[in-house]
Amino acid sequence: MSPFDTITTPEDGPIVATITGDSGIGKTSLAATFPKPIVIRAEDGLQAIPMATRPDAFPLVTKPDDLWGQIKALLAEDHEYKTLIIDSVTALERLFMQSIVDNDPNNPKSINQALGGWGAGSSAVAGMHQRVRRACGMLRDRKGMNIVFIAHADTETIELPDQDPYTRYNLRLGKKSVPPYIDDSDLVGFIKLETFLKGDKDQRKKAISDGTRLLVTYVTAANVSKNRYGITDDITVELGANPLIDYVPSLQAQIKPVKATTKTTTSKG
Repeated sequence: MSPFDTITTPEDGPIVATITGDSGIGKTSLAATFPKPIVIRAEDGLQAIPMATRPDAFPLVTKPDDLWGQIKALLAEDHEYKTLIIDSVTALERLFMQSIVDNDPNNPKSINQALGGWGAGSSAVAGMHQRVRRACGMLRDRKGMNIVFIAHADTETIELPDQDPYTRYNLRLGKKSVPPYIDDSDLVGFIKLETFLKGDKDQRKKAISDGTRLLVTYVTAANVSKNRYGITDDITVELGANPLIDYVPSLQAQIKPVKATTKTTTSKG
């Protein structure tokens, strides 16, 4: 049989998304609006969600074996969950680092000294993140589950050869650990407060907000974000509603549509 005989038009599949932002901005609450979620918890971020809408969750992960066991159960056993939320990959980073340091017979003082140094410890941590991403890919393909990775945000300085240095938001992870959650995701969303500057022209202005959350999913210099769904504007995040329902075809078949609100912006940098 010729490879040409196997050509098809790929269908829309479950989404793999990474949601990042500052602490307390509503990352976990947004993730909980995905259909039939189950949470793997490397940190306890569910208390901010009311009990009536709080998703089911495994016990807190305290060592890597807990994590692998929970993912294996989702792969091997029958269940009705449609979304896996990992909260958070930032906390997993700390867990992986501590595990590598604790299991190094040379008793290193930090991940920089682990496994002989020279970046070997950081590479081992990145390898564990790659394993997480591969396992979640199997859940998506075999179980039809959406995958939502939650990450805390941090700032970094970008130095490009053709521009002056500037600062942007990125995932709070080691440099080697970031690619699985950005390169291999269908959507990377950054949640922020809609902020206005108030003050007289000659005075130092004060930043104010009415509490409105915006989800940025398009490419911008201010933060790491992207999507494969043609989204080009900020999306207003409303409490209890999935803001991506109007944009992600696979979600439209799983949850009742709720009209998302877009914000028209004059600058995306």
